[in-house]
Amino acid sequence: MKPTRPRTSFFLIVLLSVTLALTFAQTPPPKPPGQQKPATVEPDSNDSIKIDTELVLLDLRVFDKHLLPIRGLTKDDFTVLEDQVKQSIESVSTEEVPLSLGIAVDTSGSMRTRLQAIIEAAQNLIKEIRPVDEAFLVQFKTEVKLVQDFTSDHKKLDDALGEFYCSGGTALLDALIETSSHAQLKGKQRRKALIVISDGLEKNSSAKEKAVLEAIKQNEVQVFFVGFLDDPDSGSAAARWQSKKGKDTLQNLAEDSGGRAFFPKGIEEMPAIATQIAQDLRQQYVLSYYPSNEKRDGTFRRVTVVVKDRNGNKFTVNTRQGYYARPDRVHTIPPTK
Repeated sequence: MKPTRPRTSFFLIVLLSVTLALTFAQTPPPKPPGQQKPATVEPDSNDSIKIDTELVLLDLRVFDKHLLPIRGLTKDDFTVLEDQVKQSIESVSTEEVPLSLGIAVDTSGSMRTRLQAIIEAAQNLIKEIRPVDEAFLVQFKTEVKLVQDFTSDHKKLDDALGEFYCSGGTALLDALIETSSHAQLKGKQRRKALIVISDGLEKNSSAKEKAVLEAIKQNEVQVFFVGFLDDPDSGSAAARWQSKKGKDTLQNLAEDSGGRAFFPKGIEEMPAIATQIAQDLRQQYVLSYYPSNEKRDGTFRRVTVVVKDRNGNKFTVNTRQGYYARPDRVHTIPPTK
């Protein structure tokens, strides 16, 4: 008679094998460094979709040495550094996207002689708004007044211009903080921008330029300026200095936000400037990447984008300086109408 193998040992071996199989089946493989986490999609009360994600999106424009836009670039033409660490680019696209715009008009006493010109300038900007876009309208003096909240209705925006009147001082920096926050909090579209019409003669703000730069970074808003400045070659030395200071302020704030500043010599230039601003906002590259630093610790991550041609010559890139890695970072997709 052949010896009988203990049945208890057999069942223990089977039980151990099944347990190990289930354990390995339920344990996910380790995630390679820098790989994105799955996005969490949640509908909000307005049927918009908010995607909780680590994905960083950069809106940018690329120019040659003559400031002509460069088209047809692919992700292989771009290099992205986050805090000096090279990142792996997910995608680069050139799709036109809808806009959330704020038009902020300086109606302080120093703009009194230009009131009709700035109203016409605002009208030219309103004409560029498409049905998929939305815009709000603000006038600012020592205080900021919202005269028309976000709408796509040209008539409502045009009618609101009738409320403009000039008086008082100029709190340009305070206005930039308030309007950039409004654009971020109330705007439905991902790409947000401010178009500011002013002479740049800051006098009455409680905020400093550093605080404005911080607000623009926090709110991720591009700023475009239309500066109606006095002739830099006329007037007293003090007036010329003030004009130069105003121009430098507008240029610095625009460049740091990824926007642009225009300085028309007359109102006849405004239709072309309005068209140019609309093109600058719509015809941008959208570059996306998942940061290798996955911590959402609220710190500011400085981003540098470099584009070179085949001969190694660098192009000029306009984009924001970076982003805050907030725990609640989301991208909002508005409902389809």
